[in-house]
Amino acid sequence: MNIAELKQTIKKLSAEYLAEFIAIRRHLHQHPELSMEEVETAAFIASKLDEYHIPYQKGIAKTGIIATIEGKNPSLKTIALRADMDALPITEINKTEYTSANPGVMHACGHDVHIASLLGTAKILNGMKQQFSGSIRLIFQPSEEKFPGGAFMMINEGVLKNPEPANIIAQHVLSSLDVGKIGVHSGKYMASTDEIYLTVKGKGGHGATPELNVDPVVIAAHIIIALQQIVSRNASPVIPTVLSFGKIAANGRTNIIPDEVIIEGTIRTFDEKWRAEAHQKITKMAQSIAEGMGGSCNVFIDNGYPYLINNEALTNRIQAYAIDYLGKENVEQLDLRMAAEDFAYYSQQIPASLYRLGIRNESKGIVANAHTSTFDVDEQCLETGIGFMAWIAINELNQ
Repeated sequence: MNIAELKQTIKKLSAEYLAEFIAIRRHLHQHPELSMEEVETAAFIASKLDEYHIPYQKGIAKTGIIATIEGKNPSLKTIALRADMDALPITEINKTEYTSANPGVMHACGHDVHIASLLGTAKILNGMKQQFSGSIRLIFQPSEEKFPGGAFMMINEGVLKNPEPANIIAQHVLSSLDVGKIGVHSGKYMASTDEIYLTVKGKGGHGATPELNVDPVVIAAHIIIALQQIVSRNASPVIPTVLSFGKIAANGRTNIIPDEVIIEGTIRTFDEKWRAEAHQKITKMAQSIAEGMGGSCNVFIDNGYPYLINNEALTNRIQAYAIDYLGKENVEQLDLRMAAEDFAYYSQQIPASLYRLGIRNESKGIVANAHTSTFDVDEQCLETGIGFMAWIAINELNQ
Protein backbone atom coordinates (compact mmCIF):
# COMPACT_ATOMS: atom_id res chain seq x y z
CA MET A 1 0.00 0.00 0.00
CA ASN A 2 1.11 3.57 -0.52
CA ILE A 3 0.93 6.06 2.36
CA ALA A 4 -2.49 7.40 1.37
CA GLU A 5 -3.91 3.87 1.28
CA LEU A 6 -2.35 3.10 4.68
CA LYS A 7 -4.04 6.14 6.18
CA GLN A 8 -7.43 5.20 4.78
CA THR A 9 -7.02 1.62 6.00
CA ILE A 10 -6.21 2.81 9.52
CA LYS A 11 -9.21 5.15 9.54
CA LYS A 12 -11.47 2.38 8.27
CA LEU A 13 -10.27 -0.10 10.91
CA SER A 14 -10.53 2.47 13.70
CA ALA A 15 -14.17 3.03 12.84
CA GLU A 16 -14.87 -0.70 12.51
CA TYR A 17 -13.22 -1.51 15.85
CA LEU A 18 -14.78 1.39 17.79
CA ALA A 19 -17.62 -0.58 19.38
CA GLU A 20 -15.21 -3.31 20.50
CA PHE A 21 -12.92 -0.85 22.22
CA ILE A 22 -15.73 1.15 23.78
CA ALA A 23 -16.76 -2.14 25.42
CA ILE A 24 -13.16 -2.69 26.56
CA ARG A 25 -12.95 0.81 27.97
CA ARG A 26 -16.23 0.33 29.84
CA HIS A 27 -15.02 -2.95 31.33
CA LEU A 28 -11.84 -1.27 32.52
CA HIS A 29 -13.76 1.71 33.86
CA GLN A 30 -16.09 -0.54 35.80
CA HIS A 31 -13.20 -2.49 37.35
CA PRO A 32 -10.55 0.08 38.34
CA GLU A 33 -7.54 -0.79 40.49
CA LEU A 34 -5.22 1.44 42.48
CA SER A 35 -1.50 1.91 41.86
CA MET A 36 0.51 -1.31 42.12
CA GLU A 37 -2.73 -3.26 42.56
CA GLU A 38 -3.51 -3.58 38.83
CA VAL A 39 -3.59 -7.40 38.93
CA GLU A 40 -6.94 -7.96 37.22
CA THR A 41 -6.28 -5.09 34.81
CA ALA A 42 -3.02 -6.74 33.75
CA ALA A 43 -4.73 -10.12 33.38
CA PHE A 44 -7.39 -8.52 31.17
CA ILE A 45 -4.76 -6.83 28.99
CA ALA A 46 -2.89 -10.14 28.67
CA SER A 47 -6.09 -11.90 27.59
CA LYS A 48 -6.58 -9.36 24.81
CA LEU A 49 -2.97 -9.66 23.65
CA ASP A 50 -3.46 -13.43 23.56
CA GLU A 51 -6.59 -12.92 21.48
CA TYR A 52 -4.67 -10.70 19.03
CA HIS A 53 -1.72 -13.16 18.95
CA ILE A 54 0.73 -10.52 20.15
CA PRO A 55 3.61 -11.90 22.28
CA TYR A 56 4.27 -10.23 25.64
CA GLN A 57 6.06 -10.39 28.96
CA LYS A 58 4.16 -9.77 32.17
CA GLY A 59 5.18 -9.10 35.75
CA ILE A 60 7.41 -6.15 34.85
CA ALA A 61 7.47 -3.84 37.90
CA LYS A 62 4.97 -6.29 39.45
CA THR A 63 1.93 -5.69 37.21
CA GLY A 64 3.38 -4.11 34.06
CA ILE A 65 3.33 -5.71 30.62
CA ILE A 66 5.63 -5.33 27.61
CA ALA A 67 4.38 -6.58 24.25
CA THR A 68 6.12 -6.58 20.88
CA ILE A 69 4.84 -6.30 17.33
CA GLU A 70 7.47 -7.13 14.71
CA GLY A 71 7.20 -5.83 11.18
CA LYS A 72 9.55 -6.51 8.32
CA ASN A 73 13.23 -6.39 9.33
CA PRO A 74 12.27 -6.21 13.04
CA SER A 75 15.77 -5.26 14.20
CA LEU A 76 15.94 -2.23 11.89
CA LYS A 77 14.32 0.21 14.34
CA THR A 78 12.22 0.03 17.50
CA ILE A 79 9.75 2.59 18.82
CA ALA A 80 7.76 2.39 22.06
CA LEU A 81 4.12 3.25 22.78
CA ARG A 82 3.01 3.58 26.40
CA ALA A 83 -0.29 3.46 28.31
CA ASP A 84 -0.71 3.74 32.09
CA MET A 85 -3.08 1.40 33.96
CA ASP A 86 -3.87 2.63 37.48
CA ALA A 87 -6.96 4.36 38.86
CA LEU A 88 -7.48 6.88 41.65
CA PRO A 89 -8.89 6.68 45.21
CA ILE A 90 -12.06 8.60 44.27
CA THR A 91 -15.69 7.57 44.72
CA GLU A 92 -17.51 7.91 41.40
CA ILE A 93 -20.92 9.61 41.50
CA ASN A 94 -21.75 9.23 37.80
CA LYS A 95 -24.76 7.01 37.08
CA THR A 96 -23.92 5.03 33.96
CA GLU A 97 -23.98 1.37 32.98
CA TYR A 98 -20.20 1.32 33.43
CA THR A 99 -19.92 3.22 36.75
CA SER A 100 -17.09 1.88 38.92
CA ALA A 101 -18.03 -1.30 40.76
CA ASN A 102 -15.08 -0.91 43.15
CA PRO A 103 -16.14 1.42 45.98
CA GLY A 104 -13.77 4.33 46.46
CA VAL A 105 -11.77 3.59 43.29
CA MET A 106 -12.33 5.30 39.94
CA HIS A 107 -10.67 5.79 36.57
CA ALA A 108 -10.90 9.55 36.99
CA CYS A 109 -7.85 10.37 34.88
CA GLY A 110 -8.63 8.47 31.68
CA HIS A 111 -6.18 5.60 32.05
CA ASP A 112 -8.97 3.25 30.98
CA VAL A 113 -9.06 5.18 27.70
CA HIS A 114 -5.28 4.95 27.40
CA ILE A 115 -5.32 1.16 27.80
CA ALA A 116 -8.25 0.60 25.44
CA SER A 117 -6.71 2.92 22.86
CA LEU A 118 -3.31 1.21 22.95
CA LEU A 119 -4.94 -2.21 22.65
CA GLY A 120 -6.85 -0.93 19.63
CA THR A 121 -3.69 0.49 18.12
CA ALA A 122 -1.98 -2.85 18.73
CA LYS A 123 -4.75 -4.75 16.96
CA ILE A 124 -4.49 -2.49 13.92
CA LEU A 125 -0.70 -2.57 13.76
CA ASN A 126 -0.48 -6.32 14.26
CA GLY A 127 -2.74 -6.77 11.24
CA MET A 128 -0.60 -4.39 9.18
CA LYS A 129 2.88 -5.58 10.19
CA GLN A 130 3.86 -6.30 6.59
CA GLN A 131 3.33 -2.59 5.90
CA PHE A 132 6.21 -1.32 8.07
CA SER A 133 9.80 -2.16 8.93
CA GLY A 134 11.04 -2.46 12.50
CA SER A 135 9.37 -3.26 15.80
CA ILE A 136 6.85 -1.67 18.13
CA ARG A 137 7.17 -2.08 21.89
CA LEU A 138 3.86 -1.73 23.72
CA ILE A 139 4.27 -0.67 27.35
CA PHE A 140 1.34 -1.13 29.73
CA GLN A 141 2.63 0.62 32.83
CA PRO A 142 1.41 0.49 36.44
CA SER A 143 1.34 3.23 39.06
CA GLU A 144 1.52 6.52 37.19
CA GLU A 145 -0.46 8.17 39.97
CA LYS A 146 1.76 7.21 42.91
CA PHE A 147 5.42 7.76 43.78
CA PRO A 148 7.93 6.54 42.83
CA GLY A 149 6.02 5.98 39.60
CA GLY A 150 5.69 2.90 37.45
CA ALA A 151 7.80 4.47 34.70
CA PHE A 152 10.76 4.71 37.08
CA MET A 153 10.32 1.08 38.11
CA MET A 154 9.90 -0.23 34.56
CA ILE A 155 12.99 1.67 33.36
CA ASN A 156 14.95 0.07 36.20
CA GLU A 157 13.73 -3.33 35.01
CA GLY A 158 14.96 -2.72 31.47
CA VAL A 159 11.91 -1.54 29.52
CA LEU A 160 14.13 0.77 27.45
CA LYS A 161 16.78 -1.84 26.68
CA ASN A 162 17.43 -4.75 24.28
CA PRO A 163 17.25 -2.76 22.09
CA GLU A 164 16.82 0.85 23.20
CA PRO A 165 13.83 2.35 21.36
CA ALA A 166 14.50 5.26 19.03
CA ASN A 167 11.71 7.11 20.82
CA ILE A 168 8.70 6.66 23.08
CA ILE A 169 5.23 8.13 22.58
CA ALA A 170 2.16 8.38 24.81
CA GLN A 171 -1.23 10.00 24.63
CA HIS A 172 -3.20 11.37 27.55
CA VAL A 173 -6.80 12.54 27.64
CA LEU A 174 -7.48 16.24 28.18
CA SER A 175 -10.86 17.33 29.52
CA SER A 176 -10.57 20.87 28.13
CA LEU A 177 -9.98 19.63 24.56
CA ASP A 178 -12.94 18.77 22.34
CA VAL A 179 -13.38 15.20 21.14
CA GLY A 180 -11.86 14.62 17.71
CA LYS A 181 -8.91 16.90 18.42
CA ILE A 182 -5.27 16.36 19.31
CA GLY A 183 -3.14 18.77 21.37
CA VAL A 184 0.64 19.11 21.23
CA HIS A 185 3.35 21.08 23.00
CA SER A 186 7.01 20.96 22.03
CA GLY A 187 9.78 21.29 24.63
CA LYS A 188 9.24 21.50 28.39
CA TYR A 189 5.59 20.63 28.95
CA MET A 190 4.76 19.33 32.45
CA ALA A 191 6.34 20.27 35.76
CA SER A 192 8.51 18.38 38.19
CA THR A 193 6.61 17.53 41.33
CA ASP A 194 7.93 17.14 44.86
CA GLU A 195 6.00 16.40 48.04
CA ILE A 196 6.62 18.53 51.12
CA TYR A 197 6.10 17.15 54.63
CA LEU A 198 6.51 19.52 57.60
CA THR A 199 6.12 18.57 61.25
CA VAL A 200 5.91 21.67 63.42
CA LYS A 201 6.58 20.92 67.09
CA GLY A 202 5.77 23.06 70.09
CA LYS A 203 4.40 22.56 73.56
CA GLY A 204 0.70 21.89 73.88
CA GLY A 205 -1.62 22.83 76.66
CA HIS A 206 -4.83 24.59 77.61
CA GLY A 207 -6.08 27.10 75.10
CA ALA A 208 -6.86 29.52 77.93
CA THR A 209 -3.19 29.70 78.96
CA PRO A 210 -1.24 30.25 75.75
CA GLU A 211 1.57 31.92 77.67
CA LEU A 212 2.44 28.51 79.13
CA ASN A 213 2.57 26.85 75.73
CA VAL A 214 4.55 27.01 72.49
CA ASP A 215 1.70 27.07 70.00
CA PRO A 216 2.55 24.99 66.89
CA VAL A 217 -0.68 26.09 65.19
CA VAL A 218 0.42 29.73 65.15
CA ILE A 219 3.93 28.70 64.08
CA ALA A 220 2.47 26.60 61.26
CA ALA A 221 0.35 29.52 60.07
CA HIS A 222 3.41 31.79 59.92
CA ILE A 223 5.37 29.14 58.02
CA ILE A 224 2.67 28.61 55.40
CA ILE A 225 2.31 32.34 54.70
CA ALA A 226 6.06 32.97 54.70
CA LEU A 227 6.83 30.10 52.31
CA GLN A 228 4.72 31.75 49.61
CA GLN A 229 7.54 34.29 49.30
CA ILE A 230 9.66 31.57 47.73
CA VAL A 231 7.48 31.83 44.64
CA SER A 232 6.58 35.53 44.77
CA ARG A 233 10.02 36.87 45.75
CA ASN A 234 12.58 34.23 44.79
CA ALA A 235 11.40 32.33 41.71
CA SER A 236 12.46 33.73 38.36
CA PRO A 237 9.47 34.94 36.32
CA VAL A 238 10.73 32.84 33.40
CA ILE A 239 10.62 29.62 35.45
CA PRO A 240 7.00 28.79 36.31
CA THR A 241 6.73 27.62 39.92
CA VAL A 242 3.81 26.57 42.11
CA LEU A 243 3.92 25.99 45.87
CA SER A 244 0.70 24.72 47.43
CA PHE A 245 -0.30 23.16 50.74
CA GLY A 246 -3.29 20.84 50.81
CA LYS A 247 -3.21 19.32 54.27
CA ILE A 248 -2.88 20.80 57.77
CA ALA A 249 -3.52 18.50 60.71
CA ALA A 250 -3.56 19.87 64.27
CA ASN A 251 -5.01 17.28 66.59
CA GLY A 252 -6.28 19.67 69.26
CA ARG A 253 -9.69 20.98 70.21
CA THR A 254 -11.31 24.33 70.74
CA ASN A 255 -9.59 24.59 74.12
CA ILE A 256 -6.57 22.32 73.55
CA ILE A 257 -3.39 23.46 71.83
CA PRO A 258 -1.68 20.36 70.37
CA ASP A 259 2.00 19.48 70.63
CA GLU A 260 2.51 19.36 66.87
CA VAL A 261 1.01 20.26 63.52
CA ILE A 262 1.43 18.29 60.30
CA ILE A 263 1.60 20.21 57.01
CA GLU A 264 1.71 18.58 53.57
CA GLY A 265 2.08 20.22 50.19
CA THR A 266 3.78 20.23 46.81
CA ILE A 267 6.25 22.33 44.83
CA ARG A 268 6.37 22.17 41.04
CA THR A 269 8.71 23.81 38.56
CA PHE A 270 10.66 23.43 35.29
CA ASP A 271 14.31 23.90 36.22
CA GLU A 272 16.48 21.41 38.11
CA LYS A 273 18.89 24.00 39.57
CA TRP A 274 16.05 26.16 40.86
CA ARG A 275 14.23 23.05 42.09
CA ALA A 276 17.18 22.18 44.36
CA GLU A 277 17.52 25.79 45.54
CA ALA A 278 13.82 25.97 46.39
CA HIS A 279 14.10 22.84 48.52
CA GLN A 280 16.90 24.49 50.51
CA LYS A 281 14.93 27.70 50.94
CA ILE A 282 11.83 25.84 52.14
CA THR A 283 13.88 23.92 54.68
CA LYS A 284 15.80 26.92 56.01
CA MET A 285 12.79 29.23 56.20
CA ALA A 286 10.47 26.73 57.91
CA GLN A 287 13.08 25.73 60.47
CA SER A 288 14.15 29.31 61.18
CA ILE A 289 10.59 30.55 61.73
CA ALA A 290 9.80 27.66 64.05
CA GLU A 291 12.98 28.14 66.07
CA GLY A 292 12.43 31.89 66.26
CA MET A 293 9.01 31.26 67.80
CA GLY A 294 10.29 28.74 70.33
CA GLY A 295 9.45 25.54 68.49
CA SER A 296 11.02 23.33 65.85
CA CYS A 297 10.16 22.07 62.38
CA ASN A 298 11.17 18.81 60.80
CA VAL A 299 11.26 19.12 57.00
CA PHE A 300 11.13 16.22 54.57
CA ILE A 301 10.89 16.89 50.84
CA ASP A 302 10.30 13.78 48.75
CA ASN A 303 11.77 14.19 45.27
CA GLY A 304 9.07 13.20 42.82
CA TYR A 305 8.82 13.11 39.05
CA PRO A 306 11.18 15.28 36.98
CA TYR A 307 9.77 17.77 34.49
CA LEU A 308 8.51 16.29 31.23
CA ILE A 309 10.21 17.46 28.05
CA ASN A 310 8.64 16.69 24.69
CA ASN A 311 11.45 16.18 22.20
CA GLU A 312 11.08 18.99 19.69
CA ALA A 313 11.87 17.04 16.53
CA LEU A 314 9.60 14.13 17.50
CA THR A 315 6.77 16.40 18.64
CA ASN A 316 6.97 18.46 15.45
CA ARG A 317 6.63 15.24 13.46
CA ILE A 318 3.63 14.18 15.55
CA GLN A 319 2.03 17.55 14.90
CA ALA A 320 2.57 17.08 11.16
CA TYR A 321 1.11 13.56 11.32
CA ALA A 322 -1.91 14.94 13.20
CA ILE A 323 -2.54 17.67 10.64
CA ASP A 324 -2.34 15.08 7.86
CA TYR A 325 -4.59 12.60 9.68
CA LEU A 326 -7.16 14.94 11.29
CA GLY A 327 -6.87 18.28 9.51
CA LYS A 328 -5.19 21.45 10.78
CA GLU A 329 -8.39 22.63 12.46
CA ASN A 330 -8.27 19.62 14.80
CA VAL A 331 -4.72 20.11 16.04
CA GLU A 332 -4.13 22.57 18.88
CA GLN A 333 -1.03 24.05 20.45
CA LEU A 334 -1.12 23.59 24.23
CA ASP A 335 0.27 25.69 27.07
CA LEU A 336 2.66 24.59 29.80
CA ARG A 337 0.99 22.56 32.55
CA MET A 338 1.92 22.60 36.23
CA ALA A 339 0.51 19.09 36.58
CA ALA A 340 3.02 16.23 36.57
CA GLU A 341 3.37 12.92 34.74
CA ASP A 342 5.78 10.05 35.37
CA PHE A 343 6.19 9.74 31.59
CA ALA A 344 8.79 12.41 32.37
CA TYR A 345 11.20 9.65 33.43
CA TYR A 346 11.16 8.26 29.88
CA SER A 347 11.67 11.76 28.49
CA GLN A 348 14.87 12.08 30.52
CA GLN A 349 16.23 8.88 28.92
CA ILE A 350 15.30 8.89 25.21
CA PRO A 351 13.42 11.16 22.78
CA ALA A 352 9.84 11.21 24.02
CA SER A 353 6.55 12.95 23.36
CA LEU A 354 3.24 12.97 25.19
CA TYR A 355 0.38 14.47 23.22
CA ARG A 356 -3.23 15.08 24.28
CA LEU A 357 -6.44 13.37 23.18
CA GLY A 358 -9.63 15.44 23.21
CA ILE A 359 -12.53 13.96 25.20
CA ARG A 360 -14.80 16.96 25.89
CA ASN A 361 -18.33 17.25 24.51
CA GLU A 362 -20.44 20.03 26.00
CA SER A 363 -23.55 18.92 24.11
CA LYS A 364 -23.42 15.61 26.02
CA GLY A 365 -22.56 17.28 29.32
CA ILE A 366 -19.06 15.75 29.31
CA VAL A 367 -17.10 18.65 30.76
CA ALA A 368 -15.78 17.49 34.17
CA ASN A 369 -12.09 17.87 34.90
CA ALA A 370 -9.79 14.93 35.56
CA HIS A 371 -9.41 13.72 39.17
CA THR A 372 -13.04 14.52 39.95
CA SER A 373 -15.91 12.21 40.90
CA THR A 374 -17.90 13.22 37.80
CA PHE A 375 -15.14 12.70 35.24
CA ASP A 376 -16.14 10.94 32.02
CA VAL A 377 -15.21 10.98 28.34
CA ASP A 378 -16.97 11.11 25.00
CA GLU A 379 -16.13 7.57 23.93
CA GLN A 380 -15.92 8.65 20.30
CA CYS A 381 -12.43 9.77 21.33
CA LEU A 382 -11.33 6.15 21.04
CA GLU A 383 -11.70 6.21 17.27
CA THR A 384 -9.27 9.13 17.15
CA GLY A 385 -6.96 7.69 19.80
CA ILE A 386 -6.70 4.22 18.26
CA GLY A 387 -6.19 5.39 14.70
CA PHE A 388 -3.90 8.32 15.31
CA MET A 389 -1.40 6.38 17.41
CA ALA A 390 -1.30 3.68 14.72
CA TRP A 391 -0.71 6.40 12.13
CA ILE A 392 2.19 7.81 14.19
CA ALA A 393 3.78 4.37 14.49
CA ILE A 394 3.50 3.62 10.76
CA ASN A 395 5.07 6.95 9.89
CA GLU A 396 7.85 6.72 12.47
CA LEU A 397 8.90 3.28 11.28
CA ASN A 398 8.62 4.02 7.56
CA GLN A 399 10.39 7.39 7.53
